[in-house]
Amino acid sequence: MFENKKIKNRDNMTPEESRKTLGDNLSFAAAEAYKLLRTNLNFSLPANEGCKIIGVTSALEGEGKSTTSVNIAYTMAQSGQKVLLLETDLRLPTLAKRIRVRSKPGLSNLLVGQCAGNEILQKSGLLPNLWVATAGDIPPNPAELLGSKNMAMTLTALSEVFDVIIVDLPPVTAVTDAAIVSKLVHGMVVVVRQNYCVRGAVDEVVRQLRFADAKILGFVMT
Repeated sequence: MFENKKIKNRDNMTPEESRKTLGDNLSFAAAEAYKLLRTNLNFSLPANEGCKIIGVTSALEGEGKSTTSVNIAYTMAQSGQKVLLLETDLRLPTLAKRIRVRSKPGLSNLLVGQCAGNEILQKSGLLPNLWVATAGDIPPNPAELLGSKNMAMTLTALSEVFDVIIVDLPPVTAVTDAAIVSKLVHGMVVVVRQNYCVRGAVDEVVRQLRFADAKILGFVMT
């Protein structure tokens, strides 16, 4: 298990401000920190397992998990891998505004049969081998959709197309969604914001993920 260097949090900024901390807009120090995180993740998961599916979550909202998800996906793509950033926060989606892609159709629309799998895939505009799939329309039953057979089948199908899938999850202590999806990924990264997230909340994240039999790859401090 690793603990990565502190990375500056931007999840509580406007979409315009947030874009300045994504991809090639990162400062040199931040870019190097994410490259170190990429190295740690590559060592944390066996190379012979095919597509690596990595979940990114936090204890609370506003800790930097979505910014971290985008930049992990970006640095993975920089190494030449075909990467998908999959947004599974079906309650408070932000990816479309962050990187200026269309908001739907997305994952929720696919899971209820409103579109085909290839219709939710979009080029990120950040790197040619980095793709995104947004959350789509906000459904009345996010937990049920994420825990459905369709969700498992979707990840299996996407695994045949991509080398890495980064799954941007909701906070663990807010809803059950992250714990549900954690059963479908190879490992979890937990983002912790300094002087914001209390120790009890982190303990609760670890408890819930261990109860779900999830593999915690490590923690990233923002």
